[in-house]
Amino acid sequence: MTQSASQTAATTLSAETTAKLEAMCAALRSYRSVIVAYSGGVDSAVVMAVAYRELGGRSTAAGDGSGALACIGVSPSYPAREMRDAVALADDIGVPYRLVETEEYLDPNYAANPNNRCYFCKSELHNRLHEILQQEDWGIVCDGANASDVGDDRPGMVAARERGVRSPLLEAGITKAEVRDIARHLGLPVWDKPAMACLSSRVPHGTPIDSQLLRQIEAAEDVLVALGLRQFRVRHHDEIARLELPPDDFPKILANYEEIVAGIKAAGYRYVTLDLAGFRSGGLNATANGNAENALISVDELMSFHQ
Repeated sequence: MTQSASQTAATTLSAETTAKLEAMCAALRSYRSVIVAYSGGVDSAVVMAVAYRELGGRSTAAGDGSGALACIGVSPSYPAREMRDAVALADDIGVPYRLVETEEYLDPNYAANPNNRCYFCKSELHNRLHEILQQEDWGIVCDGANASDVGDDRPGMVAARERGVRSPLLEAGITKAEVRDIARHLGLPVWDKPAMACLSSRVPHGTPIDSQLLRQIEAAEDVLVALGLRQFRVRHHDEIARLELPPDDFPKILANYEEIVAGIKAAGYRYVTLDLAGFRSGGLNATANGNAENALISVDELMSFHQ
C-alpha cells in the first residue's frame, strides 16, 4: 500500500488492542462474505481493510465463496472530495468497491431536518445495501461504529440495528483511539483523518434540506480545502456562513481572508463569519438552543482589530 507523505511508520499495537483486533478478525472470518458500508473515514476504512485481509475480495456473490465488498453511499450530502478519497484508498488497498446511489434527500422525513435526521439517512443507505445483500447472497452488512460511539445520541445506529447491520469494531470493544492505532499499524494513510460528518449536519435542525443547499455548503467548504485545511465546518445560517476551525488555524484564515470571503460569497452566502469558539463536533446544537457562548464575528471586523 502506498505510504502518504504525512504518514509515519507503522506502530506496534498494545497487547489489549491486539487481542481485540484478533477477535474482530475471527468474527469477520465467521461471516464468510461481507458488505462494508464504507465512507472513507478511519473507522470504516479499518473495517474494510481488515475484512479484505481476512476474506479477500469479490465484486459479486459467488455461491458460498468468501469475500469483501466496500459500498460507498453517494448522494448530495456526501462531499465529492470525500468520495474521491474513499475510492482512491480502496483502489490503493485493492478492495473491490461499488458506488451506491442513495436518495435520502427526497424523503420528506429527512428533508424536514428533524433531530433524528440521521435515522432516515442510514435507513435509506442500509435498505439499498440490504437489497444488494439479498440479490447477491452476501453474508452480512457491517459498518464502522466503534465502542466510543456507545452512549451518544446516534439515530443512525438505530436504523442500522433494525436492519441487521453488524459493527465489528464495536462488538470487539475497539475504541476510537484504538481504531486510529490499528489504522496506523496497518499503514492506512487515514489513521489521523479528522471526523467528517455529512453536509446536512451543517444545517440547523428544522431548516429544510435540499440538494441545492447541500451543493452550496460543499462549494463553501471546498474553499477551505483548497487552502489545505483539514478540520473545519461551514455552518449554514441562511445568508451567513459560520466558519468553525481549530484556533491554531485562525492565522491561516486571517492571512487568506479576502480569498476565503470571495470564494464563500461566490458559493451563495452574503456574509462570512468566523466562530471564535473554534471547531467542535455538534457545533450547531448550542446555536439552535440559543446558547450565546458561540461568539460570532465577521472576518472583516476581526481584521479591523489588527489595523
